[in-house]
This record gives sequence, structure tokens and C-alpha cells, in this order.
Amino acid sequence: MAVVHIDGSLPWTAEALDDVECRRLMCTADVGRLAFTEGALPVVQPVRFGIGDGQVVIPTHAGSRLGRAVRGAVVAFEVDCLDRLTGGGWTVTAVGPARVLTHPDEVAGAALLGLRTWMPTEHYGYVAVQISLLRGYRVRPGTDRTPTLL
Repeated sequence: MAVVHIDGSLPWTAEALDDVECRRLMCTADVGRLAFTEGALPVVQPVRFGIGDGQVVIPTHAGSRLGRAVRGAVVAFEVDCLDRLTGGGWTVTAVGPARVLTHPDEVAGAALLGLRTWMPTEHYGYVAVQISLLRGYRVRPGTDRTPTLL
């Protein structure tokens, strides 16, 4: 744990999170951001997601642009939670290869997570990001900091 001062203010603590805590925190959110490249350009897309079988599962439309863009690529997935009053919060990033789920058993398992895309569709597809590298940290303000509202 590190103690840092931001702009001469009271001390803040930054804590690296272990894999267990990263996975626990990921399960508390339902929207994250998927970072990938498309046409050699970076893309960051907000997505709904679930965690299952050591991977991030993202619902998409069957045959979607997202599925075509990430197929076989190494991507990054990020989720966080920030407290607007205190400025504290946490962030977790998972990096790994992405693939479109095609095996009927995998698709059925993903469907059991109850995930839905932002735009309704009749035919769901699923992208899975294998969690190969997982990093996270939590930042907390000093205990005597009083939040200020602007």
C-alpha cells in the first residue's frame, strides 16, 4: 500500500488488489469497457458483461461488428467504480484473447448468465475474453478528508 499526496491535500492510499479481490469486484458490476482495435484504430466500447468459467462473457448480436473485430485478438476489458463524493474507488483490468462462442454448450452456458445487449435482439451471440492477465487497484482518501460539493 502506498500513501500519496494529491495537490498538497491529505494523504490518499493506493492499494494493489490480488486476483481474488479483482474477480470479486468484477462480479459487483454489470457494465464495463472493452478495448480492441478495428481497422488498425483503437476502439473502447461500453458493454454489459458477466463472469463465467474464468472469462468475461459479453453479449452481442449474432454476427455483430464487435464479434468480427475481436475474434482471436488480444483485448483489454476494464471495469471500475468511483465514488463521486470522496474521489475514492477501484479499477480492474483483464487482458486476454477474445473469441466468439460457437459451441452449442458454451452458447447455452452463456445464455444462462441472463446477459442482454443494450439494443434488444432475437439472436444473441457471445464474445468471451479469457482472463490471462488481471490487475487492479483501490484508491482511498485519508480518513479525515471532508468531501466538498461544487
